[in-house]
Amino acid sequence: MTLRQQLSFPRQYARTQRFTLGAPRAFTVSPDGARVVFLRSADGTDRVNRLWVLDLDGGTAGGGPAERVAADPATLLAGATERLSAEERARRERSREGSAGIVGYAADSAVELAAFALSGRLFAAELRAGTARALPVRGPVIDPRPSPDGRHIAYTARGALRVIGADGEGDRVLAAPGGGEDPENVSYGRAEFVAAEEMDRSRGYWWSPESDRLLVARVDTAPVHRWWTADPAHPDREPVKAAYPAAGTPNAEVRLFLVDLPGAAGADGADGTDGGGAADGEGGARTEVTWDRARHPYLARVHWSAAGAPLLLVQSRDQSSELYLAVDPATGATRTVHRDEDPAWLELFPGTPAWAPDGRLVRIADEGGARVLVVGDRALTGAQLHLRAVLDIGEHDVLVSASAGEEAAEPETGEVHVYRVNELGVERFSAGAGVHSAVRSGRVTVLASTRPAAPGLSVQVFRDGKPVASLASYAEQPALTAAPALTEAGARRIPCAVLLPTGYQESDGRLPVLLDPYGGPHGQRVVAAHNAHLTSQWFADQGYAVVVADGRGTPGRSPAWEKAVRNSFLLTLDDQVDALQDLAGRFPLDTGRVAIRGWSYGGYLAALAVLRRPDVFHAAIAGAPVTDWRLYDTHYTERYLGTPDDAPEVYAANSLVTDDGLSAPENPARPLMLIHGLADDNVVAAHTLRLSSALLSAGRPHEVLPLTGVTHMTPQEQVAENLLLLQVDFLQRSLGAR
Repeated sequence: MTLRQQLSFPRQYARTQRFTLGAPRAFTVSPDGARVVFLRSADGTDRVNRLWVLDLDGGTAGGGPAERVAADPATLLAGATERLSAEERARRERSREGSAGIVGYAADSAVELAAFALSGRLFAAELRAGTARALPVRGPVIDPRPSPDGRHIAYTARGALRVIGADGEGDRVLAAPGGGEDPENVSYGRAEFVAAEEMDRSRGYWWSPESDRLLVARVDTAPVHRWWTADPAHPDREPVKAAYPAAGTPNAEVRLFLVDLPGAAGADGADGTDGGGAADGEGGARTEVTWDRARHPYLARVHWSAAGAPLLLVQSRDQSSELYLAVDPATGATRTVHRDEDPAWLELFPGTPAWAPDGRLVRIADEGGARVLVVGDRALTGAQLHLRAVLDIGEHDVLVSASAGEEAAEPETGEVHVYRVNELGVERFSAGAGVHSAVRSGRVTVLASTRPAAPGLSVQVFRDGKPVASLASYAEQPALTAAPALTEAGARRIPCAVLLPTGYQESDGRLPVLLDPYGGPHGQRVVAAHNAHLTSQWFADQGYAVVVADGRGTPGRSPAWEKAVRNSFLLTLDDQVDALQDLAGRFPLDTGRVAIRGWSYGGYLAALAVLRRPDVFHAAIAGAPVTDWRLYDTHYTERYLGTPDDAPEVYAANSLVTDDGLSAPENPARPLMLIHGLADDNVVAAHTLRLSSALLSAGRPHEVLPLTGVTHMTPQEQVAENLLLLQVDFLQRSLGAR
């Protein structure tokens, strides 16, 4: 392989943002089945997303489906460079958003009006007419959302929740810090750090179905400890201060209020008065929603639909108890609809809880050793499926995504499918091996699929179960082809992918091994999708046998599989070793030359491997590793390890910094490269710096690669490209290659 060929994939991988640019995403289907709204950039290297509409009827002269642009940032900003506020940059970091332009939008219930923020300004797009315009509001705007009736748009700006008419008139405050509240700590309508980072709740307010009231979260970060992130490359700049709730320390205080929309029919203040309650006299009347926040402080989910009262899911701090609460909109009082408890922890799932149209509660639960769909009091699925998310709740069925359960007839390694579920049974909607998801409204379903045999994403639109259109993808074709062998390893049947160099022949002999896992909670890597294995294939093409193993703790298998890591992340290393040893009997693996690389939890696992098992692992690359779990956030860390005060021995056992093996003479030092972005506000650089200090004190050689101005995402093109090349250089110095 020539040097030019070696360089082609890293450059392409970086420029295309992992081949995601140019692919359609963020689908919304109108309830009348006439439109599909989505985002897509112009080509495979263009970062700027545009808002698109697929007209399913009458879009062409022959009446067939046709795509059109509904909003173009280049036109709306008149060619000006997009500028992001600090709040917007933080929001994108939480959602791992690396693109530009229109990165998110919300629509009214008819999907006729869309609202989005662009360069801190508020824009509205008429989806039928295809016109978009800026609305005159105070910015910088975060998370705009139209009311269900399309008459108003709410948004947050500078800690306040505001609303403006869709016609651009009447911009006013609904809820803002005041009356003695500290604006440095208190905000309305925004998700707190752990909600956005760990709970998959990026929202902080919710419209009523009648468009006359909102549920609004009030977040007070005063109790949270402050951390400072400095940029050593620019000592003239002040460090950035942030509220970071590390394990065992206070969380933000989150309360919830019902806030009337002044002037809306049925709302207090509809006679033209302000309704009282807001700090500056412009907002609507407030009613606090009450529950036992001392016992269940986490506001994990909010659902408000015409099918029932506002519905909350609140969790205890240790996440072993959660309540499903129905809210009385008149008084703010709550009643318990359902209670769940688990000795380990309770997972949160997309799309739940929610009301079915007939008023029954829809949830996903761990029952009888399986993860099942429950509607009302009845489980509608069993151990053949492992539920992942609720995608849509219809009149006659529930659309879900699921992988094969432990009692499935065939394992279907790495596959995720879409199913229709009701009292009569379960029907698979997606077809063929792959990872599938869907968005549905009424008769129209948008199915997005990635497959092992083909690169990229394919999107099909179905009406009444029959394909009627597809959405074009402009994503680039990768410069190489991934050929993972999906299999299982060891007595525990650990899902694995094995990748060998392109053109490998048996006569080439055994190869040095690179384990390439994430290997921890919420990070499935062994998937039946082509592009997910491209980087592993590129490393394989440098002369390595690459192994990706999803051991205990990773999602997609069973509740017991995920919860086995309670109090011990060390089990995740045991499974990497077991997978390696079993696969060595079936693939050309040279177990005398084994390296491991990973990022985030995978970085922790990589460093753990050479420190705890130098008999197996001979080199490691640890990117943005968590090295001391006392430095990671509350909601994630305490779910698995408890709190440092209650379980100091658990934290010590799982820490790399306090590892007694650092000074043990029987543990030989192995080459270790530590990589960390100095602007990382999720896994802060202190993790790597503390481990480096401990290694130095123990006399253990290692390398540290600090990345100036880089966050946890490493979105910069040159950084992403050169990181791959530098890692190969390290591996070749440490292990060699064929």
